[in-house]
Amino acid sequence: MTHDEILDKVKDIICDTLDDADKASITEDTTFEDLGADSFDRLELVTAFEEEFNASLDDDQLQQISSVKDAVDAIEKVL
Repeated sequence: MTHDEILDKVKDIICDTLDDADKASITEDTTFEDLGADSFDRLELVTAFEEEFNASLDDDQLQQISSVKDAVDAIEKVL
């Protein structure tokens, strides 16, 4: 799976999870804080990422995820 394919799926998951998220405005530099995601939303997002990509992110990786790019990079590492 390419970087762009992962990014596209991550954006889809964000839009499915966060009602106000607009896929067209999400870039790799977008932070979850920019999207108004609270800690519960972040947990939902990570769970959705793990399910979609059939991967498990370790605690160290989870703590480092604060932007879309961080999420894509973490997923790439475990695929």
